[in-house]
Amino acid sequence: MVDVSKWPLFSLLSTEELATIRQACVFGTSANEAIYITHANEVFVFGLNCSSCLGTGDNMSTIVAKKLDFLGGKKVVSFSYGSGPHILLATDDGQMFAWGHNGYSQLGNGNTNQGLAPTLITATLHNKKVTEVACGSHHSMALTHDGEVFAWGYNNCGQIGSGSTANQPYPRKVTGCLQGKTAVAITCGQTSSMALIDNGEVYGWGYNGNGQLGIGNNGNQLTPCRLAALQGLCIQQIVSGYGHCLALTDKGLLYAWGANTYGQLGTGNKSNNLTPLQIMADKESRIVEVAACHSTHTSAAKTQSGQVYMWGQCRGQSIVLPHLTHFNNTDDVFACFATPSVMWRLMSMEHDDFMTVAEALRKEFDSPETADLKFSVDGKYIHVHKAVLKIRCEHFRSMFRSQWSEDQQEVIEIGQFSYPVYKSFLQFLYTDTVELPPEDAIGLLDLATSYCENRLKRLCQQIIMRGITVENAFTLLSAAIRYDAEDLEEFCFRFCVNHLTQVTQTEAFWQTDGAMLKEFISRASRCGAFKN
Repeated sequence: MVDVSKWPLFSLLSTEELATIRQACVFGTSANEAIYITHANEVFVFGLNCSSCLGTGDNMSTIVAKKLDFLGGKKVVSFSYGSGPHILLATDDGQMFAWGHNGYSQLGNGNTNQGLAPTLITATLHNKKVTEVACGSHHSMALTHDGEVFAWGYNNCGQIGSGSTANQPYPRKVTGCLQGKTAVAITCGQTSSMALIDNGEVYGWGYNGNGQLGIGNNGNQLTPCRLAALQGLCIQQIVSGYGHCLALTDKGLLYAWGANTYGQLGTGNKSNNLTPLQIMADKESRIVEVAACHSTHTSAAKTQSGQVYMWGQCRGQSIVLPHLTHFNNTDDVFACFATPSVMWRLMSMEHDDFMTVAEALRKEFDSPETADLKFSVDGKYIHVHKAVLKIRCEHFRSMFRSQWSEDQQEVIEIGQFSYPVYKSFLQFLYTDTVELPPEDAIGLLDLATSYCENRLKRLCQQIIMRGITVENAFTLLSAAIRYDAEDLEEFCFRFCVNHLTQVTQTEAFWQTDGAMLKEFISRASRCGAFKN
């Protein structure tokens, strides 16, 4: 089942209906329309139905999902929507269907009548098989199986790439600099178009008032123009926002250009960029996915370690630098923070089939099936992999040497630390994250100090700072002093002084040994805590 729970629109469906979903997309100017495809390849739609964009044969809204019988049994491989909205859909046998708003012939059927139901458009593409579709505001693009790009619809800025600004009623092959080249991906901004070539080159055409074509100026381009600034880089993914673009290289580097009114480039300011600029270069983990769509000013990226960042217009706020979220995927960024909260792609179970290295490691932690070593803590086992521990931790790299007895053992007894603490430490080596209450984080802080794991030490301090209360403040202060965590000690001390009356009434305060109590009172006195 595709997890669509973060989109309020899907609360209209029953639990049984939700369980059938294999692919889904929320779209429309107010994110009030949705389409979903079941495991049985049946296509359903529901919502507001602006411009007949649900394809149900009428313009009636529906809170009950309706089946599009015409598309039943067809496996959907690509889906895109425009601002009207108009809809393009491609199936695995290469057929392309269109419906919805058609004021500029963006459905590619030669007229400007609204498309009340899905219409097969492949005939106007010389019967070529379509593998991907993309919609701008009121123009459309299709990528064929042999790497050709076709465009049609509104062309006021040259977004069709035909060399003129005349609207295009039928799909027209985009030539010029693309002639003889094999495209592997396409994307649309509101009134601009981009194509990615199999050799990693990127070409853009159409509106360029904000530099969204990345060619160093802001003049519109009526035919495809190569992004010379990306020369020498092999781009493997491109996405377009309303007026900005993101490109990801095969080495996990991220470049951004174009409009930046909301900080959607992630450069730390709101200045437009006419040429690609590398961002997120300071992140420890390489980037594996970028996300944007033409109807929002929001950007997102996912790293190899599974971290998801967002920036740009997020719930009305301008976030000018990539901000680490608690999400597991980029789709959730658009559900919770984009305006409108549309989907940036057709959400699909297929995206979960491939696991990054980080995701695979996370899954195999404490797995008896693949582990080659067990730790016994408080009578309970934790299953791990020697190779992972040696790669991730200097302590274990030293331990698993032939002259150490531990290298020959299948089970290693741990007596110094508790089970929750030691398990959390080993899990950190697999996931880079820690999930512990602040009281247990004290024990983990002790372990991190013993094993010289400075990053873990910092994470523990952050957990303790976030979880400090009047009841546990003095216990945490004692721990900070014991483990020589200066920043944490200062933080806890300040908290205790600021809540002095309540803290001195807690059990932890009066159970502290006399020397530390004396030192605290003396230090608090020097800070003026006892002045009237």
